[in-house]
Amino acid sequence: MFETEFTPWMSLGGGILIGLAATLLMLVQGRIFGATGVLAGLVQPTSRSDFTWRAVLLAGMVSGPLVILALTGAMPTVTVPVSNTMLIVGGLIVGIGGTFGSGCTSGHGVCGMARLSPRSLAATLTFMATTGVTVYVVRHVIGG
Repeated sequence: MFETEFTPWMSLGGGILIGLAATLLMLVQGRIFGATGVLAGLVQPTSRSDFTWRAVLLAGMVSGPLVILALTGAMPTVTVPVSNTMLIVGGLIVGIGGTFGSGCTSGHGVCGMARLSPRSLAATLTFMATTGVTVYVVRHVIGG
């Protein structure tokens, strides 16, 4: 069975793969890996080649569980301890935050921080602080 809980080795492996993907995208395409930017470019591509690399990247991200299924014979099981409504609201809030922050956690937190961008440092610190406040409010104030 594939383990979905936090382990240092799984986290290290995931971090290495994310860093490798971001590095390869920068070297091969000259692009920064930000998930919201990838999706935005799929909705409004500037050219056919721009659409193609974004579609391939998204297909790779979505196919991850299928690779796990092929390798282990079992799909990863994930239990999320909140309602579907909270997941939808959370997703919308993250999308709005990514828009106002001119990028998402992957763009700012992975690529921008690696490039020592002051704007990305400010955005990442804001994301982290907002996450802490949100978790506190959801768990202790509204009890979600």
